[in-house]
Amino acid sequence: MKFIKWLLALVVTLILLVTVYLTVFFDPNDFKPEIVDAVKKQTGRELVITDDLSWTFFPVIGINLGGVSLSNPEGFTPKAMLEVNKAVAEVALMPLFSQQIEIAELSLDGATINLVTRKNGTSSFDGLSGDNSKKAATPAAETSSNAKLNDINIGGISITNTQINMIDEAKKQTQVFTLKSFTLGEFALEQFAPIAFEFSATMPDMTVSSEGKGELKLSRDFTQLVVNGLKIDTVVEGESIPNKKLETSISLATQIALDKQQLSIDIAQLTAASITAAGKVGVNYATKIPQINADFQLGDIDLDTLLPKTETAAVTEQAPAASTPAVEPDLSALKQLDVKLKLTVKSIKVANLSTQNWLMDVGIKNGVLDLTKLNADLYQGKLLVSAQVDARQAVASYQFDKKVTGVQIRPLLKDAADVDLLAGTANFDVKGKGKSLLPEQLKKNLLANGHFDINDGALYGVNIPQMIRSAHAKLKGDLSPETKEERKTDFSSLTGSFSLDNGVATNPDLAMSSPLLRLAGKGTANLLTEALDYRLTTSLVNSLKGQGGSDKDALAGIDIPLAITGTFQKPEYALDTKALLNNQLKEETDKAKEKLKDSLLKKLGGF
Repeated sequence: MKFIKWLLALVVTLILLVTVYLTVFFDPNDFKPEIVDAVKKQTGRELVITDDLSWTFFPVIGINLGGVSLSNPEGFTPKAMLEVNKAVAEVALMPLFSQQIEIAELSLDGATINLVTRKNGTSSFDGLSGDNSKKAATPAAETSSNAKLNDINIGGISITNTQINMIDEAKKQTQVFTLKSFTLGEFALEQFAPIAFEFSATMPDMTVSSEGKGELKLSRDFTQLVVNGLKIDTVVEGESIPNKKLETSISLATQIALDKQQLSIDIAQLTAASITAAGKVGVNYATKIPQINADFQLGDIDLDTLLPKTETAAVTEQAPAASTPAVEPDLSALKQLDVKLKLTVKSIKVANLSTQNWLMDVGIKNGVLDLTKLNADLYQGKLLVSAQVDARQAVASYQFDKKVTGVQIRPLLKDAADVDLLAGTANFDVKGKGKSLLPEQLKKNLLANGHFDINDGALYGVNIPQMIRSAHAKLKGDLSPETKEERKTDFSSLTGSFSLDNGVATNPDLAMSSPLLRLAGKGTANLLTEALDYRLTTSLVNSLKGQGGSDKDALAGIDIPLAITGTFQKPEYALDTKALLNNQLKEETDKAKEKLKDSLLKKLGGF
């Protein structure tokens, strides 16, 4: 018992002696000139410490400093790169003897960092490392690798009112990032510690505010870092933001294998505007280009609510803006990606076009984007697409294979392009390739071939049987008003193939059949001007009975020329009445010849 008392007395005496020595014989302010000179020699910068350095003692030993500033390079504005109002570091004294670090408090308040990039490309970081930084780092690294700690305990870390000003003189822009607070609660190895932060940023085109909280744990061997229950709420505002304001919230957990340089994130819930999502992300950052694997599940997405509202009236009144040359999108960043993404989406609505049950597999590697699979439900049918974009050249190239089966074409055209032209169950396939991703160049450079067939449908905007009856009546001299009937032509099938070159789709074999008529011909559709140019031949199968015709129509079997012109939005249909008259006269002439032949045969007694 006496031994323990003597031992405690000895320890207290040693602490008192250290305290007396530090306070009487060792003034930290004596080292301020040496610290300033060392910083000047290493970086060429001016370090200023205006406040006196002071000690703290038992049960912790620490140092308080304030009024610290580090200058930017000469000629920079602002002159100070770093300014610190107050910093406190306190470490428990006794655990140091058993290679344990117990930090009672680490706090930083009122730090301002000014990072300047000048017009000539120089920045605040230039010269900070110094000429001998690499040499100095080597022994330090070796020392730290050999030293092993038994434990770390931190009473708390607090960083408040820290502001980073990023100043770009060439762009005349200043971006301000403010860490209002960051706190780490009581921390020990192998135990979860609470964390919280509040952050804001002001940029030329938007402002961001974010706050979050969660808990983290570090393994005793410093190889595993785990963050659980991290919830981050963010608000982004600006003119370029959809609806000028976007609120997001994310809840996640993450694990970082520091030794293997691997990161995994489990996103329990992500909301942005009205979009909800969940998923997993894995990152291997040990490779030269980090490898990313992601799997996301999204709910309903209505992109129309996120797109800016078009003000057509205001646009038409404004003078046309000076045209600027279009520039190919810069996809060079794809070369720095190694990504595999699997995505499922409940539904997507864009430009009033609705799709459901998306399933997509995408890979990006070495500057090539591969859409290996995209499946979706589309207007009671199915969409299947595979595609590739090659961005290894300045002008990207692409290729695709697209199939559509069982789609109801009328509502699709109405929603996608506000075109009421065609109805029926459509099957469609097309393969294509091209260069350039500029909208106009896309149409010009695309080379494609495809086929379509539409069953049990109708052609809207024209009633071909009525047109034939009307033209026939006028040729016979009947100028009575036409009866009003629905402008619609029913058909049982509509088929054809097409090729696309230089923005023009050529269809050489359009064929339509119905119980009343047959239609065949060819034509073109110009994707650049939306102009239609078709020349078709229509023939009646038997009669027009049921659509206003007689039991046996006089035009049955006669080829009737039909032209389709105009645009996608406003197609125009016209019969070639001159050709119709010639065909009918030929038909009547042939009938008269047969009648005359029969009459002569009778008079000749059957010879």
